[in-house]
Amino acid sequence: MNKNILIVGASGDIGIAIAKQLAAEGYTLLLHYYKNRRPIDELFKSVPTDQIIAVIQADLTLPNEVKAFVAKVVFPVDSIVFVSGIATNGLFQDATEETMDSMLTLHVKAPWMITKHLLPPMIQRGYGKILFITSIWGTVGASNEVIYSSVKGAQNSFVKALAKEVAPCGITVNGISPGFIDTKMNDHLSEAEKEKIISEIPASRPGSSEDIANMVQFLLSENATYVQGEVINVTGGW
Repeated sequence: MNKNILIVGASGDIGIAIAKQLAAEGYTLLLHYYKNRRPIDELFKSVPTDQIIAVIQADLTLPNEVKAFVAKVVFPVDSIVFVSGIATNGLFQDATEETMDSMLTLHVKAPWMITKHLLPPMIQRGYGKILFITSIWGTVGASNEVIYSSVKGAQNSFVKALAKEVAPCGITVNGISPGFIDTKMNDHLSEAEKEKIISEIPASRPGSSEDIANMVQFLLSENATYVQGEVINVTGGW
């Protein structure tokens, strides 16, 4: 495959599933993580060492660390997959300005800065793929998750707008909007709350990280070259 894929937020459940899937397809990986290094260390046990060419730690809620991270991406990048995400729960009127700033930086400004840095070489080569893992809440909104819904909505808009700007340069930009996925991000929910959500999903089950990884694999493949500016729901019909 010989294409370098930068996965931003590779140590979470969905990020690791994506990394495993792409490694199996023969892609070469650059992996970003914030705190949780252990899943990446585990990944080295199942993926050939030469397929992971960089592991970069950075707290992308902090503007200075975003700049430092960008400077550390020294290998050519053919595609970017933005997976990083933090959900906040609670009433909007109780949100602090610090929370607002960190959420905006992580979900909006950091992807802007990373994309801005890596886009010129993609344009020069006439090839590139940029993917965002957004959220169903970015489309329909969620009470008690107003800030998270807002920043995911911003990602959706960025996907659609940037796709139009860079399509003539041979670059595709798309998003994947997961529904209820069985990951640690939903551990704050009680079993009763999870069962209620699942009862509303026509597919009668939560999604898996692999469901998202499968869609990433398709959108990065040459079978998806005419898919542009789309935010594709992976929700089981929810």
